[in-house]
Amino acid sequence: MSDVPFGFGSQDPRDPDRRNNPEDGGGSGADPANPFAAFGASGFDVGALGQMLTQLGQMLSQGAAGGGGPVNYDLAKQMALQKLSTTGLPSAQQATAIIDAVRLAEVWLDPVTTLPAGTNSSAAWAPRDWVEKTLPTWQRLCDPMARRMAGSWIEALPDEVRQAAGPLVAMVEQMGGMAFGSQLGSALAQLGGEVLTSTEIGLPLGPLGVAALLPAAVEQFATGLGRKGSEVTVFLAAREAAHHRLFGHVPWLRQRLLGTVEEFARGIRIDSDALQELARHIDPTDPQSMDQLISSGVLEQQHTPEQKAALSRLETLLALVEGWVDVVVADALGERLPGSDALRETLRRRRASGGPAEHTFATLVGLELRPRKLRVAAQLWRQLTEQQGMEGRDALWNHPDLLPTTADLDDSTAFVDRAVRNASDLDDPIAALERTAGQAPREQLPPDPEDSSDDPPTRRTE
Repeated sequence: MSDVPFGFGSQDPRDPDRRNNPEDGGGSGADPANPFAAFGASGFDVGALGQMLTQLGQMLSQGAAGGGGPVNYDLAKQMALQKLSTTGLPSAQQATAIIDAVRLAEVWLDPVTTLPAGTNSSAAWAPRDWVEKTLPTWQRLCDPMARRMAGSWIEALPDEVRQAAGPLVAMVEQMGGMAFGSQLGSALAQLGGEVLTSTEIGLPLGPLGVAALLPAAVEQFATGLGRKGSEVTVFLAAREAAHHRLFGHVPWLRQRLLGTVEEFARGIRIDSDALQELARHIDPTDPQSMDQLISSGVLEQQHTPEQKAALSRLETLLALVEGWVDVVVADALGERLPGSDALRETLRRRRASGGPAEHTFATLVGLELRPRKLRVAAQLWRQLTEQQGMEGRDALWNHPDLLPTTADLDDSTAFVDRAVRNASDLDDPIAALERTAGQAPREQLPPDPEDSSDDPPTRRTE
């Protein structure tokens, strides 16, 4: 019996079962006294082998309970919640402080934006709450990449392996889903212990209309800055409430953000040669071996033109969201909150340097989630506010085609000038038509077939 190339057989040339392999010039390779020898099980204690098979059965039953699919989300949730079971549980005092901070932030935001309040409740979350509330969105974001990875894994197996594996292919897929679930659970546990609010990374991960802060992380963040916890809480509550005004009252924004991430993930290309080579050494019964597959570098980005376009759109949209929130919160807090400018700069650097969310997305979705032009976008929104007021600024969110593009961020002054002209045209459309007609070149007007160049005054008189 030939060795099974994807990990069941022993790779040690000194193994007597390997030397007896017919393909290696040996004997039959079958040992009647040890029916597991052909699978590399010779030398196993029978009790240890039974225990291994029992554990494998339990793992597979857990995978079946997870509903199948490219990621075992039940396992991910179980792992994350287990690590965060008693971490950062908010006190009643902290919960009351966050409710009061969100309420105060909404009052301060009302005069500086035309978008109404987008929160219908506020909450103090423990890290485990963050995992439970955001997992449905993570499932939507991770599925495209995981499905692509799972399909590529099977496609990369050599033909002889696929034929030999037979029904074991389904087990390989199930183990892959468990490996993804394990990795996702670890990442969410780390991220849940560090994020400050439900919208910190710029995406609407949590339930719509629920303004949530994580007081344990907020307290640690404030201590590192040497600032009062109450001051930092109000500042973060204002940012959270401002995000929810956008996500709650710009109907297309949520779908556009999440859809662009999905579009990028679906376009991931796998290094099939590296994956095929790696597949020869992967043991589908070993979760660590499957983890090695996921983190092996076969997902190194080979961006297609479509992916580059999606990435550019996502970076621009994230920058516009974060820039708008930055400007609106600055106007709302003004002189009311000492140190707000320093807090704004700290959060900008936190986003620019790539925090835990950056690493999580890079690992799980193959995407670096970073608004690279945040400062430029904030400057553009500030210019629009000064030129057109908050009404003209916020009106750009009425339709995605009205928003600045990536090229507009590179020349924000030209975009602001154009937006001001367009706004004045809406105020006086007749003047705009007259100006357009006056600017039209003479040769662009259709010629009159009866017009005689010998007698132009007569034609005009008639």
